[in-house]
Amino acid sequence: MLAMGMLLRQLGKRADLVAADRIPAVYRNLPGASEIRTVMRVHGLYDAVILLECDGLPRTRLRGLERMFHINIDHHASGKAFGQLNWIDHEACSVGELVYRLVKASGGTVTKEMATCLYTTLLTDTGGFCYGGIRARTFALAGELVEAGADPVQIARDVYFANPFPKILLLGAALGNLHRDGAIAWLWVTHQDMVRTGAVEEDCEGVVNYALSIAGVEAAVFLRELPEGRIRLSLRGKGKVNVAAISERLGGGGHENAAGCTLDGPISRAADQILAALCAAMDAAVSSSADAKPS
Repeated sequence: MLAMGMLLRQLGKRADLVAADRIPAVYRNLPGASEIRTVMRVHGLYDAVILLECDGLPRTRLRGLERMFHINIDHHASGKAFGQLNWIDHEACSVGELVYRLVKASGGTVTKEMATCLYTTLLTDTGGFCYGGIRARTFALAGELVEAGADPVQIARDVYFANPFPKILLLGAALGNLHRDGAIAWLWVTHQDMVRTGAVEEDCEGVVNYALSIAGVEAAVFLRELPEGRIRLSLRGKGKVNVAAISERLGGGGHENAAGCTLDGPISRAADQILAALCAAMDAAVSSSADAKPS
């Protein structure tokens, strides 16, 4: 969003940056982050609204967008063509890559500030260059952004080594609820855990990766109880199962190896539902692999 706003202003356009959610702490030092307005309704007349990484207007949680011209830019496997203009590239490792292409195609300049924002999308959307879909061009783009002024060491420190204390306390609670069954691992926290540790929604980011990091685990899920009792799930995989396909069937979406959805509670019920889906997908993957072997 920040890089897109910078590009539009280079092109002489007025661009207002808005989001329904507050900016996570790890991103508040990004160039221009203070310009993003946190609102629930968008007022005024605009030529268009550009939506980045959204599978529909409800995903934005912003009111007032309905009658505008919608430009939808996405790279998720579950991306939907809901706009009047849709650019969905499943081969791109992040929407930052698509914004970079727009900068180059429009004759814009990749400034140091823009490069910092785009490199951050590259780093985080690939899980620190760990998720599937990474290609040689991913690293070529990273190199070009560093050449343009992005500091990869400082960006990594800001994203991965600046955790608030409540996040670490929440991680302890989640690891206390860690379970494993063969190639699947899962962990969870209750709303009370969130209250007790003083954690906020953004502190849940990355918790699922600790379950996925277990040797022999191919898929992992982190379940978080919301205040109203529904359960938000973060799914991760190592490539054997498509967690985006599973998530989409349950009303969510995401990447092939990183996805999410929200289910009805309680946690035990949501856990049973997602584990059944993961087990079925894992069994199908094992069966398919066995059928592919020469007899």
